[in-house]
Amino acid sequence: MKIAGLDIGTTGCKITVFEGGEKLDRAYKEYPVIHQTGQHEIDASAVLDSVFAVIREVSERHGDIEAVGVTSFGETFVLADGEGRPLHTAMLYTDSRGSEQCRELTKKLGAMHLAETAGVKPHEMYSIPKIMWMKEQRPELYQKAKHIFLMEDLIVFALTGTAQIDYSLAARTMGFDIHKLRWSQEIFEAAGIDMGLMSSPVPTGTCAGTLTKAAAEKTGLPERTMVVSISHDQIAAAVGAGVFSSEIAVDGAGTVECITPIYDEIPDMEVMARGNYAVVPYVIPGKYVCYAFSYTGGALIQWCVDTIAKKEKEQAAEQGISVHELLEKNSQSPTGLLVLPHFAGAATPYMDGGSRGAVLGLTAETGTADIYRGCMEGVVYEMMLNLEYLKDSGIHFHMLHATGGGARSAEWMQMKADILGTAVTALDVADAGTVGSAMLTGTAVGCFRNLEEAAACMVHKRKVYEPRKEMHEKYMEIFQRYKQVYGAVRPLMGD
Repeated sequence: MKIAGLDIGTTGCKITVFEGGEKLDRAYKEYPVIHQTGQHEIDASAVLDSVFAVIREVSERHGDIEAVGVTSFGETFVLADGEGRPLHTAMLYTDSRGSEQCRELTKKLGAMHLAETAGVKPHEMYSIPKIMWMKEQRPELYQKAKHIFLMEDLIVFALTGTAQIDYSLAARTMGFDIHKLRWSQEIFEAAGIDMGLMSSPVPTGTCAGTLTKAAAEKTGLPERTMVVSISHDQIAAAVGAGVFSSEIAVDGAGTVECITPIYDEIPDMEVMARGNYAVVPYVIPGKYVCYAFSYTGGALIQWCVDTIAKKEKEQAAEQGISVHELLEKNSQSPTGLLVLPHFAGAATPYMDGGSRGAVLGLTAETGTADIYRGCMEGVVYEMMLNLEYLKDSGIHFHMLHATGGGARSAEWMQMKADILGTAVTALDVADAGTVGSAMLTGTAVGCFRNLEEAAACMVHKRKVYEPRKEMHEKYMEIFQRYKQVYGAVRPLMGD
């Protein structure tokens, strides 16, 4: 049986076709992000067009796809008419609008009450404050709206005519009760938003039905093709890493660095709110996850290569090796450098968009390879800082499953094991989100009996890196200094 995972990202959408756990094909299409002063938007109509285009591309080669699973990035919503047509361009989470409305809602309900109910510390990045802004500033559009969709349920509705959203994506709105697993009437009433416009919340990996006649014609797939509501992209990545127990956490070593631990129950929300951590329902009933992340993981390493390692790029090409391999073999850890990886602002635990990157400890002897490795160290120190914040929340994992491009670097994987003091298993999975989407889709339509069977078929381990005690101790001496860098440097950066 052929199945496909459809992943909706902020700059493009991709679809990957699998059969029996084997990847067969892939298609990708970009769409523009619209940047204006303080406004970051995406054209939801262009997203829809791109989705139909990539499905049509693979259907021409694989007309026998039995099911398509849909996963997407979070927060961004769009008002739509009764046919599911977007009524406006959609605000991304980085858009500054909604801050005043967020303050108003927080004043009404209290920050801690909102966090305990919705699982997220109040912030304008989430959907609810931005919907409030839309109702106040674009009342004519709000009055026309018959639906409020996030990207996952926008696509699912376009394909099936069913308005449903999975729990994990609903939790990115700031209006979903993570205890009762339903929309919070209290929050919607306080926000002045019609809860009836939202899609029906369903468990992650729930079938929405088959393609409508119109969708079948647009995609080239038969009407019998099933469509599955998958999840927020980070949840799909956790599934794709084969992590279903609180004994193991996910290390997403991609452009963004993200550690996703699993909880057997809802953790102490005061602890979570203190570090700006979201609590999200997981695919396994009763379990939850949180996201500890840095905006610049692999992105910082790439910045280093593109900006200061141009000569090394040429040398690597001459030697027939990658520039990463060249830089890694020309330096040693620990470097002693202190690199604050806030090159795109600070994520958890600070959530400080005004923070900036810093490289401290340079000398006349410092070379490009040292800075490169120092950037690698800085990303991991930031994750260590997050794990210290999360200690009181009840995390107790003893293994990380690493995915993404960074998992291919043996040096970085060993460094992570040494700094974090935790074994790291590098997985042979380039795109865990796509694999997780396929696993959930296959389980929903009967390809696999359960996710464990899907993981046995689709999640492949490459190597386990064990922490080295003597190296951990060396890194911890430097980490004690690293913990002081943000507080020392941030006041110098201004607002």
